[in-house]
Amino acid sequence: MAKDLNITILLDVYGQLLTEKQRFAIDMYYNEDLSLAEIAEEIDISRQGVRESIKQGEKHLLEYEEQLGVVRRFRSISAQLEKLNSLLDTIDFEGKDKIAEISKEIAAEI
Repeated sequence: MAKDLNITILLDVYGQLLTEKQRFAIDMYYNEDLSLAEIAEEIDISRQGVRESIKQGEKHLLEYEEQLGVVRRFRSISAQLEKLNSLLDTIDFEGKDKIAEISKEIAAEI
């Protein structure tokens, strides 16, 4: 299986919506970089069972993102904040530091 590292972000956002087995298998596969065989031994199911659990979990994560769009909105807001900060770097005016500070606070909250 090819690893889509976007899944780790989706797991962070939507992981609690998965079954415990799916969440655990995906976490071990993507974050711990364990093989299917190692995960199977760890949770005492077949390698094929692990593969199916990961595939189903990935499918659910992608569906949640398609329906809710939390990660998409996060990325959009982050990109807009980066543009704002780049623009602030090119101009000089009173209050620039305050706007940059607010931008950093927003970025820290998202």
